[in-house]
Amino acid sequence: MPPASFTVACVQTNSAREPDVNIRAASDLVRRARDGNAEFILLPEIVNMIEPKRELLLAKARPEADDPALAAFRALARETGAWLLAGSLAVRREGENEKLANRSFLLAPDGEIRARYDKIHMFDVDLGAGERYQESRTYLPGAKIVTADVPWGRLGMTVCYDLRFPQLYRALAHRGAGFFSVPSSFTRPTGRAHWHVLLRARAIENGCFVFAPAQCGEHAEGRKTYGHSLIVDPWGEVLADGGEETGIITARIDPARVAEARAKVPALASDRPFD
Repeated sequence: MPPASFTVACVQTNSAREPDVNIRAASDLVRRARDGNAEFILLPEIVNMIEPKRELLLAKARPEADDPALAAFRALARETGAWLLAGSLAVRREGENEKLANRSFLLAPDGEIRARYDKIHMFDVDLGAGERYQESRTYLPGAKIVTADVPWGRLGMTVCYDLRFPQLYRALAHRGAGFFSVPSSFTRPTGRAHWHVLLRARAIENGCFVFAPAQCGEHAEGRKTYGHSLIVDPWGEVLADGGEETGIITARIDPARVAEARAKVPALASDRPFD
C-alpha cells in the first residue's frame, strides 16, 4: 500500500548577516507553515546567515554542537511536530579553522538529526559585470551522497549548485529517492536563465518530486538572489512557485505519483552502462 499523501511547504527567506535575525524570521515562517497543516517544511540554503565577507563569516560560524540556528530549528521541530529540513547552515568543521561546511540537516519531529549532507559541488563562477563567487575559498566540499527515509518515502538531499550535476540526482534516484530537496540561494542572472528548467528537468529525468526552497531579495553587500521557491511533481509540473518575496508555498503531495511517472517513462529501469 503506497504511503499516504502529505502537505509540503517551502519557506522563502531573505537572510541577513546576523544569525539571530535569520532564526527569528525563519522560525516565524515555519510556524505559519505548520499552522497551515504542512507536515514537511523546508528552509533555504545558508539560512543561518548570508555574510559576504569571508573573515566575518569564519568568525561567526560555530561548530554544529554550538550552532544557535541548528539548536533553534531542532527545538522548532519539537515545538511544531513537523519534519523540518534546515536547508543548509554554514557551520565550522571539527578540527578545521579555515574552511566551513555548507551542511543540510533533516530534523525529525522529536528534534533529532536524522541526516546530514555536505554540499558536494562548490559554486566557483564568474558571471560577468563584477559578479563573482568562489565558494571553495570558504567551504570544503562534501564527498558522500545522502538519502534518508521520511514517513512518505525516501529523500535525496542536495544543495543549490548541485542542481547542475544530473548524475548526482540519478544516483539518488537509484538509491530509492522519490523526493529531492534542493535548498538554494540562486543568483538572479542564473535563476532567470536556468532555475525553472533545471528543477523541472531533474524531476522529469528521475520521476521524482522536487522541493526547492530559496533565498530571495537583496542581501548584504548588494548580493541578490532569485527567489521562486518551487515544488515540482514527477511529471515536471510546477505545483507552486514562491515568486520574489519572502513567504511560504505549499502543495499536497501524493507519493504514488512517483511510481506512476516511472511506469509511463521507465528511464531509470532503462539505464545501461556504457564506455
